[in-house]
Amino acid sequence: MSEPTIHLLVGTSKGAFVLDGDGDRAHWRVRGPYCDGWPINHAVGDPATGTMWAGGGSDWTGAGVWRSDDAGHTWELTKLTTGQLDQWAANDPGFAAMMGWTEEPAPFGDRFAQVWSLGRSGGRLYAGTKPAMLLVSDDDGRTWDEVKGLSDHPSREEWVPGGAGLVLHTIVADPQDPERMWLGISSAGVFATTDGGVTWERRNDLADPHAGDAYDHPASASDGHTGLCVHHLEGAPGGRLYQQNHHGVWRSDDGAGTWHDVTAGLPSTFGFPLWAHPRDGGTVWTLPLNGDMEGRFPPDASAAVWRSRDAGATWEAMREGLPQETCFFTVLRQGMTGDHQDPAGVYFGTNSGSVFASRDEGESWSEVARHLPTVLSVDVVLEPAALPVAGS
Repeated sequence: MSEPTIHLLVGTSKGAFVLDGDGDRAHWRVRGPYCDGWPINHAVGDPATGTMWAGGGSDWTGAGVWRSDDAGHTWELTKLTTGQLDQWAANDPGFAAMMGWTEEPAPFGDRFAQVWSLGRSGGRLYAGTKPAMLLVSDDDGRTWDEVKGLSDHPSREEWVPGGAGLVLHTIVADPQDPERMWLGISSAGVFATTDGGVTWERRNDLADPHAGDAYDHPASASDGHTGLCVHHLEGAPGGRLYQQNHHGVWRSDDGAGTWHDVTAGLPSTFGFPLWAHPRDGGTVWTLPLNGDMEGRFPPDASAAVWRSRDAGATWEAMREGLPQETCFFTVLRQGMTGDHQDPAGVYFGTNSGSVFASRDEGESWSEVARHLPTVLSVDVVLEPAALPVAGS
C-alpha cells in the first residue's frame, strides 16, 4: 500500500483504532488498539493540523481525553475524573505498582465517568460527558473548564436520562461562526448558543405543531416540540441541521429554531447515525433500524444506507455491497461519517466490529475492516498535504 493520505479514527469498546487509506480510498490498513484499551466513545481529528483526540472512560478508569500529534501512533492522556482503579490503587501500594499508577489530581473529581463527544470550534476543543456537562479547552485538550452556562441552564432539573443515561453526545459547530454551536443531549433535546457558550437556548420547536399527532409513542413529537430523546445532530452547508431522534428524522432550516419531520419514505422511525454532504446541504445519509423494542437492527435483517438528495423529501435505499440476509448489527450515533473528497466518501462502523466504506457517495459499499471490538464512533482525518485547496 502507498503512503496513507486518509485516516479513519475508530473508537471502540476496547480502545481506539486507526485505518490508514491510500489516495483512491481502495486499500486500508488497520492498526491499534491505542489509548490503553479504554472504551473510546468518540475520536476526532483536526483537518488543519492532523492532531487527533479520543474521549472515553468508564467507571473503572474514570474519564479522560487522549491526544495524538503523530497520526495516531502515540497517545497522551489528560485524565479528567477518577475511577474505581484510582480508589483501589490509592489504598493498595502493591496494586498501584503493578498498574504503574501514580497519584495525580483529577480536575473534576468523580463528577462523571465518561467523555461521550468531542467537537472543535474556533480553535477551542469541546467535550460532552455522562452525566451531561460541556467542557472546553483552550490549549488543545491539555486543560479543561466547565461551561457553566449550560450546567446552570434553567431547564436542568427537567433533564432525564435516556436508555444510555443522561449524555451529551453530539457537538455541532458552525464553520462560519465559532461562537455558534448546537448540542444534542439525551433526553433533554437540542441546545444552541450564539455567544460561545455563555448562554444557551433550548431549541426543539416543531415547524408544524401537529407533526406528531399521528404517532402513539412516548418518545414521539408532542406539545409542539420534537421528542427530547435526540440521538444525533448533523450540520449541513447553508446553515441546515438534521436530527435523528428516538422517533423520527427531522430537518431545520433556521438554526434549530423549528424542525420539519422528514421521516416519510424511510422504513422505520428509529435509528442513530446521520451524515450530511460537505458541499450539498440537501444530501444526507442515515441508517434506520427496525425499532427500539424490536432488536435495533436493519429492517428485515437486510442492511441499507438511505440517502436523500432533496433535504429529506424523498429517500432511496443504497444496498450494493452490504449484507442482505441475517444482518443483525447496530450502527450507533457517532458511527457514521464521511470525507470531503469528490465524490464524497461515506463510512460507518457496526457493533459487530465491521467498518464499511463507500467511495461513490453510497452507491456501493465494501467492508474495509472486520472483527474489531464494538465500534462506537468513526471519523475522518485527511493528511494536511491531501486537503483540498480553497477554490480548487
